[in-house]
Amino acid sequence: MTGGPARFGGRHDVVLAVVLDCADLDRSATFWCGVLGYQAEPSSPSRYRRLLPPDGSGVELLLQRVPEHKVTKNRMHLDLRVPDLDAETARVSALGARRLTAEPIQEHGWAWHVFADPDDNEFCVLQPPAALDE
Repeated sequence: MTGGPARFGGRHDVVLAVVLDCADLDRSATFWCGVLGYQAEPSSPSRYRRLLPPDGSGVELLLQRVPEHKVTKNRMHLDLRVPDLDAETARVSALGARRLTAEPIQEHGWAWHVFADPDDNEFCVLQPPAALDE
């Protein structure tokens, strides 16, 4: 991971990172690195594990080990927007994601499935309308 942190939005002094609670840092790092194509910083005795794209430029995913288990629906979740819903559904399922929707949800040309990661954090895999793919 060679680059510095990515900056997003209108402020040059803000770095965006998404923090995700988990029970097992190694298991979650393996899962999310597989899903996102990210790389994990080396393991340490800390309760945090930083994941970034291979070039270091992009939104940081910071895993935070917590003792409690998830109880209710996430108030925020990740969306993975992909060109092929079926292929990505199969791929993330093979990595250990659990699909929570039997059939794709359809809305305004979008189609998506809701998944849970190994810690039951929800995320969505979406295919945009054909007009947005062009």
